[in-house]
Amino acid sequence: MILEMKVPSPGESIKEVEIATWLVKDGDYVEKDQAIAEVDSDKATLELPAEASGIISLKAEEGDAVAVGAIVCHIDTDAAKPSASASVAEVKKEEPKTVEVKKEEVKVAAPVAPTSYASGTPSPAARKILDEKNIQPSDIVGTGKDGRITKDDAVNAVPSMGTPTGGTRGSERTKLSMLRRKVAERLVAAKNDTAMLTTFNEVNMTPINTLRN
Repeated sequence: MILEMKVPSPGESIKEVEIATWLVKDGDYVEKDQAIAEVDSDKATLELPAEASGIISLKAEEGDAVAVGAIVCHIDTDAAKPSASASVAEVKKEEPKTVEVKKEEVKVAAPVAPTSYASGTPSPAARKILDEKNIQPSDIVGTGKDGRITKDDAVNAVPSMGTPTGGTRGSERTKLSMLRRKVAERLVAAKNDTAMLTTFNEVNMTPINTLRN
């Protein structure tokens, strides 16, 4: 027996809903009262429960606007529930075995600069410049003998202005839900239909304060 699932009415004034997300895939076995989809309306987001157990066939895509009472999926109630062993076998069959051969990379260590007590130590002139710029000597790599920070290093040093990003900020465009579209519509209507103004009334409260005192 094929059961036709129709969109229930979320409210009296709502005539159309939108399929926000399918929680199951086409051909999955669903249990009765299991949430199979999330539908958006002008007022709220609701879950659509399965009316019977069986194999589901989807008749609408995510993002489609469907009228209340329209058929969104079919459920084959005569289909048998797949066993756990069969589902495990399907997963093993779908996942092919791959053998990855990793090659060992031979890395040559970079030569390490000789260090001494003078490494990272600024000269008196360099220290004065770093103090004026509010820069820590540990943030600078010295180019002098044995890694000493010279006056030129301090002059060329730039204070950190935060963590640099270096890349472009990603952006993503998504379709507004019916609820957000309705809110935007109401806000624009309120802006166009009402006078956007503010009134000010100045009152001398001195006599009232005198009376209270």
